[in-house]
Amino acid sequence: MFKKLRLQAGTYPSSDENVEIELSPVTVFIGPNNSGKSQALIEIEGWITGRRTEPLNIISDLEFESLANDQVYEKILNKIKIAPSKHFPPYDDNHMVVGMYNNNCQVYLPNLINTALSPNKENFKNSELPVVLQYLTTRLDGYNRLSLVSSQDAGDLQGEPINSFSKLFKDQVLMSKVRDVIYGAFRKYLVIDPTNLGNLRLRLSEEEPKDGLDKSLTDEAMAFHKNAILVEDASDGVKAFIGIIISLIAGESDFILVDEPEAFLHPTLSYKLGKEITSILSNDKRLFVATHSADFLMGCVQSHVGINIVRLTYGTQGATARILTQDKLKPLMQNPLLRSIGVFNALFYNAVVVTEADADRAFYQEINERLLKEKDPRGIEGCLFLNAQNKQTVWDIVKPLRELGIPAVGIVDIDVIKEGGVNWNKVLDGIYIPERNKSSFRTNRENLVNAFDGKDFKRSGGINLLTEEDQEFCSNFFDNLMEYGCFVVPIGEVENWLSDLDIDRNKNGWLRNIFEKMGDDPSSEHYIRPTHNDVWDFIGKISQWINNPNRKGIPK
Repeated sequence: MFKKLRLQAGTYPSSDENVEIELSPVTVFIGPNNSGKSQALIEIEGWITGRRTEPLNIISDLEFESLANDQVYEKILNKIKIAPSKHFPPYDDNHMVVGMYNNNCQVYLPNLINTALSPNKENFKNSELPVVLQYLTTRLDGYNRLSLVSSQDAGDLQGEPINSFSKLFKDQVLMSKVRDVIYGAFRKYLVIDPTNLGNLRLRLSEEEPKDGLDKSLTDEAMAFHKNAILVEDASDGVKAFIGIIISLIAGESDFILVDEPEAFLHPTLSYKLGKEITSILSNDKRLFVATHSADFLMGCVQSHVGINIVRLTYGTQGATARILTQDKLKPLMQNPLLRSIGVFNALFYNAVVVTEADADRAFYQEINERLLKEKDPRGIEGCLFLNAQNKQTVWDIVKPLRELGIPAVGIVDIDVIKEGGVNWNKVLDGIYIPERNKSSFRTNRENLVNAFDGKDFKRSGGINLLTEEDQEFCSNFFDNLMEYGCFVVPIGEVENWLSDLDIDRNKNGWLRNIFEKMGDDPSSEHYIRPTHNDVWDFIGKISQWINNPNRKGIPK
């Protein structure tokens, strides 16, 4: 009965236009650590169940769907009403006893129905509707999902199911649906064991049960269950996976909130879970997920089911929220280059730095790590370092990340200016230079190449080979590129940094040599720590661009 979700944040810090989401069956919150993913689930649950507190940090508003009188019964009350019995007196016209699994309460129908007919922020909060919706809401975190597979009371199997196990035991269609998913994940058959009289237990069997065998108490059935593995004795990953699947398929809840579904799962199983839960969810349910797993998210996107993916960030500049469409995410998985370097992980970091090659990536990442260890403000917190295959493919990584609102930087050696035409246009497109500014960047590139006049400026000193006047021109040009997140190594190439270490600059052995000279023991007097200038300031400039809320080059 929820149509829209409004967030407190917009696509950039201090935005006046808050992000609004048309709810689909699945909404996935992603982003860096401490961006508000888990808090979003807490606040959504608070809205639905009436337990919300003010102020809300992530969620601004939930828009409710208006229900006709008969829809209130069909979508809500009929699912949880308790039939009159000796334990519950007959209903009068204005009251109904509702509940689930031995937990019940009495509600006043006129109040509830009037709210459902025309719900809004205030009357919903003060009505009995959220009291009722508590019975249709489930929140799963890293702890309670493991208990979902514990032994449950069988109850009276001649009567109505009293829990998810008894429901599966009686409903073969639901059980087959669950069993198919579990078999696809573990190549074992999920069965419900009734042999501990009065209780139902989950087991995993190597053999597919014969028709009705797993429900009987014959000697053959006893032997069959004895040879199967109790799910309660399985690993936490198996228990978590099975518990979530049962909750989604057999659970009564219309609103399911799952925090870090990847907890306890290895990457392959996380992917499988993401694909399954987005595929099996019925249209009348709403699933909200907070995840920090690229594998889980890839599974969600690959399911070909329409989902909302919301990337949250929070930093010193403020909070942001951005809806990521599946058509923009799929290239990150389908492009061999992007897939091979794990670019999907970038969605869970504050920023990304992309270098020309793996050795460059390792070096700049180490420089940043040492800045962070020294608590140097030039260090970049929550940054993922990735490498391309060469300077041309740097922008194949930077551009799609920026389209998703991720501040992605490209670091290239100075010879990036050698090539004009298509290759230079690729740089300008990748960093989102405005179309009307591109001609000046093309002209300045040509002028700078002419200023070097055929010199080997990459290996022999970079900008230092120029006259004083041309150095100023070059510095201004590089500064203009930096404003858009393109960082050109001014001294030529990555191997020219930390020249005072006096090492062999041969490409093949350079990284090993410089790491040996930099040292690995912080207690050693020879351990290289951050200083002023050189590569330390270069990374500091990158940090300034990333942390600038008014940075250029990120599409709104």
